[in-house]
Amino acid sequence: MSTLQFGHINLIWRLSWPVMLSNISQPLLSLVDIAVIGHLPDSRFLAAVAIGTTVFSFIYWSFGFLRMGTTGMTAQLVGANNGSGNRTLLAQSLILALGIALLLMMFQTPIIELALGLLGPQAEVLPQAQGYAEIRIYGAPAVLCSYVLLGWFVGNQNTKILLVLLVSTNLLNIILDIIAVNVLGMKVEGLAYATVISEYFGLILGLWCCKNMLRSVSGKIAYSQLKKMASYLPIIKVNRYLFVRTVLLLLAMGFFTAQGAKFGADTLAANAVLMSFVMLIAHVLDGFAHALEALTGKAIGARDFTKFYQLVAAAALLSILVASAFSTLFYLGGHWFIEQLTSIVVVQLIAKEYLPWLVVLPLIAMTSFLLDGVFIGAMQVSLMQNSMLASVFLVFFPVWYLTQSLLNHGLWIALLSLYVARAVTGCVGFYWLRRDSAW
Repeated sequence: MSTLQFGHINLIWRLSWPVMLSNISQPLLSLVDIAVIGHLPDSRFLAAVAIGTTVFSFIYWSFGFLRMGTTGMTAQLVGANNGSGNRTLLAQSLILALGIALLLMMFQTPIIELALGLLGPQAEVLPQAQGYAEIRIYGAPAVLCSYVLLGWFVGNQNTKILLVLLVSTNLLNIILDIIAVNVLGMKVEGLAYATVISEYFGLILGLWCCKNMLRSVSGKIAYSQLKKMASYLPIIKVNRYLFVRTVLLLLAMGFFTAQGAKFGADTLAANAVLMSFVMLIAHVLDGFAHALEALTGKAIGARDFTKFYQLVAAAALLSILVASAFSTLFYLGGHWFIEQLTSIVVVQLIAKEYLPWLVVLPLIAMTSFLLDGVFIGAMQVSLMQNSMLASVFLVFFPVWYLTQSLLNHGLWIALLSLYVARAVTGCVGFYWLRRDSAW
């Protein structure tokens, strides 16, 4: 392996590992929430938190484009050495995020009622779930503006700040959860307040880090651009593609969960156990995608396509190694991991029956994660949208329909087919862009 290749691998790893650790801290927070509220005597509280967190995962991550779009555009401005553009984009993206957040709070009643209506919680759970949601919605400005800051930090190749921000925010949330429920005697509303307070703490800390980092960014904000609606159109155009792509992915994941519920509570629980491992795999492999977003965007901004392709190759090698390690780990120790997450024997048996799908999933899914990073860095976001449209409607749903006789096995086949379709369509798009030099 040449020194140049090793240097690219080292650079990608240096940017990736903080993202991986910070990503892992997020599912840990969910586990703590469940553990804290799960020890209360009434199961309604646990169900309400589960419903409420599902609602806000969907609402907030629907606007995940605020992070992804900011990363890609920032990276290209860094590559072009456009400090003023870098500063102006940050200001514009924060204004856009704040505007969306204010709209969410303004129309919170119909949004919450629609979301809870779609999830259909039982009558005894609904009041607690609604109360939780009515508190969490006030964290919208902090959450959406933090998305922008995280994207901006990644675009400027400072991923260690992500680790500091997310770990400190989640740690505070855990401490406040315990105080609210175990010390103050609060229930569902206590967890909601703890989360909102932590979200604003994360925003304040992020803005402070941003202020310090701006000292190394040249240029000045073009304040005249902040007042012109036309100046926001390029950002909105990029982000609308990412919005559609994200909603489609959430639709497929939600459909997977809903269909699994039709096979009974035990199968639903077994799928949930396996999906927790899928989320772990995604969070780790996404570390390489985040690194590529920043590095390939900078390379394209500098018009250095030789380096661009070398970076993609280096990240692909790392992804193959890590995905292979995951597959080996679940092949050798999958049964043990399942037993650590649940002590219910019937759920263990069902989860072990479907474990082979999890073993092959990392090797199948890694390409789609990797290409997401490439396309975000290259700002080929319309390709990402079209790839997801084809994968969901021309592959995922048809495969599920054709394999319904296989019951839950058919559902897992459909899920893996989604990853295959995303990889295939993404590779075809990558080939076309390279052939036509259309980056």
